[in-house]
Amino acid sequence: MSDPEHGPDDVSSVHADSPAARSAAHSRIVAIGQIALFDVGGPIIAYYLLKGSGLSTVAALVASGTLPAAGAGIALATKRRIDALGAVVLVGIMVGAIAGLATGSAHLVLLDGTVPTFVFGAACVGSLWTARPLIYRFALEAMGPGSPKGRDFAGHWRYPGFRHAFRVITAVRGLAFIAEAAVQVVIIENAPAGVAKTTANLMPVGFAAVLVAWNVAYGKRSQRRGELAARAAASPDARP
Repeated sequence: MSDPEHGPDDVSSVHADSPAARSAAHSRIVAIGQIALFDVGGPIIAYYLLKGSGLSTVAALVASGTLPAAGAGIALATKRRIDALGAVVLVGIMVGAIAGLATGSAHLVLLDGTVPTFVFGAACVGSLWTARPLIYRFALEAMGPGSPKGRDFAGHWRYPGFRHAFRVITAVRGLAFIAEAAVQVVIIENAPAGVAKTTANLMPVGFAAVLVAWNVAYGKRSQRRGELAARAAASPDARP
């Protein structure tokens, strides 16, 4: 993460062929593979296979929903802990499955994915009125608050531009998640179960791609503004 006011963080660069770089690349590939298997492609394929084998729509939806739950379980076993978003996802899956099986409504099963999306978006927006926005907290937690990188990252909070950037990022992501949930509800209510199931798994990928692209562009723009401000402050004409 770059400091919006003071340029890139003072973190030593890692050579692309170093063990650390290879390990990071391997971790990213594994993470992408897990998302594709447990959250995107796997559940869609499982739904159509189960539906084709004679299961009812509700039963096929509930059974295919076990894959995201399994993915969350693997993450829990790997990290030895579960984050708040993972807990919300698991609760949403269980509530949707129970409600769907009890009522026979495919809509209730499909709505399980919109619940954590909406809750996370609302939590992001609500955190703007707290001392630290949610995306900043997640970023710090991912780095490790007690690690050198985490301490350096936390130290940047004293810069107004850094604080502003994370509040903007949190607001944009929160509103995007709320919009995603709203669009998915409209699709669930108006499209066949198979179409709604497919979009429920593919739509988050599209939203995530757009958010990542925006985040990168916003980060670069903020960094340029910070560098210009730093040069202006260092200019002899700006000194009293």
